[in-house]
Amino acid sequence: MKKFLGLEFGSTRIKAVLIDEAHRTVSSGDYTWKSSFENGVWTYPLEEAWTGLKAALKGVEGRQDVCAAGVSGMMHGYLAFDKDWNLLTPFRTWQNTMTAQAAEELTKLFGFNIPQRWSIAHLYQAILNNESHIGNIAHITTLAGYIHHALTGVNAIGVGEASGMFPIDDATGEYNERMLDQFDALIAGKNLPWKIRDVLPKPLMAGENAGSLTKEGAKMLDGLLDEGVPFAPAEGDAGTGMTATNAVAPRTGNVSAGTSIFAMVVLEHPLKNIYPEIDIVATPAGKPTAMVHCNNCTNDINAWVSMLRETAELFGAKVNTGDLYTMLYKKSLEGAADCDGVLVYNYMAGEGVTHLDSGRPLVMRRPDSNFTLANFMRSQIYGTMATMCIGMELLHKENVAIDSLTGHGGLFKTPGVGQRYMAAACKAPVTCMETAGEGGPYGMALLAAYMVCREAGESLGDYLNNKVFAGAKGVTLAPDDADVKGFEAYLANYTAGLSAEEAAVKAF
Repeated sequence: MKKFLGLEFGSTRIKAVLIDEAHRTVSSGDYTWKSSFENGVWTYPLEEAWTGLKAALKGVEGRQDVCAAGVSGMMHGYLAFDKDWNLLTPFRTWQNTMTAQAAEELTKLFGFNIPQRWSIAHLYQAILNNESHIGNIAHITTLAGYIHHALTGVNAIGVGEASGMFPIDDATGEYNERMLDQFDALIAGKNLPWKIRDVLPKPLMAGENAGSLTKEGAKMLDGLLDEGVPFAPAEGDAGTGMTATNAVAPRTGNVSAGTSIFAMVVLEHPLKNIYPEIDIVATPAGKPTAMVHCNNCTNDINAWVSMLRETAELFGAKVNTGDLYTMLYKKSLEGAADCDGVLVYNYMAGEGVTHLDSGRPLVMRRPDSNFTLANFMRSQIYGTMATMCIGMELLHKENVAIDSLTGHGGLFKTPGVGQRYMAAACKAPVTCMETAGEGGPYGMALLAAYMVCREAGESLGDYLNNKVFAGAKGVTLAPDDADVKGFEAYLANYTAGLSAEEAAVKAF
């Protein structure tokens, strides 16, 4: 039986998922890691990426039978290398909000929103800062692109991942030629020894072959995978999340809610206006997609749950962490639909949507608010999605049609809670599927299977609909009117209170 391997370098875990030709997960492994804040930069050591990848692979039974694989990684960011692929500066992750000037200038130049975390914003900010490494650049790529190149020798990435490095031309699936020329003209006075076309990886569509595991690549994995395994184009966690939730067709979307939170909605038509809160990226098949991305989601609520567990332990209670989350999430259902004036800002890092370069976790309430555990927990969960919904409101104003949203990630693990609130917040039905449990690495495994098993002319959307998700089990919750009104009231208070969050950043 054919088996397909998906590898993902997520924000908190490095994961490997093996699926069979019926697209069922048969084995998986993982490794926990976390970013560090060093010299003003959120980063991960690349050495640990390899340690973690090998640890995850060791947990996968049947990996010797892999007939295709693929690499996914946390989106965008900045990895710069010289001609020999030596790293020139520490990896700059999507969490960083240090490129405001570059993002603003490029957005004006291109007439196209360039978010701070995009690779081209990081590159241009490094040029503006006259950083010493810029003259030695031969390649810039993403984490997934780096791992893929190291394993296969092919400097290419999936078009979805590429769309977060530099804008893509929807008609060609290649980088936008006009904007490439504009960027070269912009930096011409710096007299750098490269052009932007020279340093970007090649975009590839889903289904294209992106090379095979080389002898050197197999050695880097200590022989845990056999030389010659074909690889699908490397994708970002946004693209693999869309694939894992069958959200690659127009009018469909998905919400990924873990360390960060982002909503992806595949567009029927271009947006009329440019919004700094909304990125225009692409599906792995090159379809234009509106993305609302926020840096902060579950980190703050995780800290509160940890403290509450510590409190319980003072009384001798031994609390299972999973059970504690479930009980607290269910308790939130008893809270007021608007949380009765209790507000939670979960800003561990800055947020581009609300134009803050740094964050300070903050709980705020009116003196007459009913400060109960239920209201507090409901506000905690609302707070994970509130900033994203500020961006989603812009899509509603543009009359973007959303027939369905699929939720995946830790926020949806407790049935009927995060899903219910998300439906109210986005004013659309939200589905949670059993197959979405593995998230990105499962989606990457599906892309590897699509490369090998698709029929001639079969689109990614048709493959997913007819061969992967036909008959898939899932639960769909429609928006509840009372919840919608309650969340709208909460979001109005949340937006008004952002000045307090801004003041906290300045003062503390």
